[in-house]
Amino acid sequence: MRPVSSARLRSRATSSVVGESVGGEEPRVKVGLTLPSFVEDPEIPLSVARAAEDAGLDGVFVYDHLFRDGRGGRRRPALESVALLGAVAGATSRIAVGALVFRAWLRPAATLATTIETIARLAPGRVVTAIGSGDSQSREENESFGLGFRTVAERVGALEAAVRAANDLGARIWVGGRHPAVRDVAARDAQGWNGWGGDADEFGAEAVEMRRMADRPDFDCTWGGLLVIGDDDEDATEKAARLQASPGTIVGGPDGVARQLDAYAAAGADWVVLGPIDSQDPANAQRLGARVQPLLG
Repeated sequence: MRPVSSARLRSRATSSVVGESVGGEEPRVKVGLTLPSFVEDPEIPLSVARAAEDAGLDGVFVYDHLFRDGRGGRRRPALESVALLGAVAGATSRIAVGALVFRAWLRPAATLATTIETIARLAPGRVVTAIGSGDSQSREENESFGLGFRTVAERVGALEAAVRAANDLGARIWVGGRHPAVRDVAARDAQGWNGWGGDADEFGAEAVEMRRMADRPDFDCTWGGLLVIGDDDEDATEKAARLQASPGTIVGGPDGVARQLDAYAAAGADWVVLGPIDSQDPANAQRLGARVQPLLG
């Protein structure tokens, strides 16, 4: 068995919403999957969510965007995150559901809190959701809808208000983002933190610092990133080239992906949330559940 960092052991003292340890043994790192939100047909993400639940994955997460730019300057449609998350909650019965991440400034804090509480009623004990402040990549989207972009201080203020309003409403709340002020909100007011991208060493250093700042044994440190998985490493490499995967994407067959995820787990990750580039393919969930999860830990 691989060694486990002291930071990770500390984080395991209290279990999260789902996937509790059995018989006092340390549970494996939880595996989540982002759903294809940039599609016309809502049945596509629902089918992936059901596949993830059937495969034994731990959670599925929706994006919170109004549109996404595609290749050739074309805008891809986006399914609205709140409506989609409610549908996902109703289409599943075991798996954790949430957003990665709700952007605090798109909705008043009270509205977002009511949204999260409603989803928690639809899926009791299953809601694990992140809230973020947004970043520079959101500017075009905001301005296209007349929302403005706000200063960092204003966006962090909206994040703080949203997290505080959403606490104790039946969901586990993470904060997503690497800005120092955002991480302060996570450590002070949330039950966990999510960092998107970056290698395992970078994440490990951040996780140690986040746990030091939070100083709570049940604080989650979670990582998210892009994925290309194939039947084997050669198949995955060919797929990654075809999909034009960006640097930093996890690429591999089941064995290779498991090794890379174990590196994040050893660095202190309680969850790894994977965003397949070919997100509409339910086979990603099947490979992760049947061929990757048994290898973890």
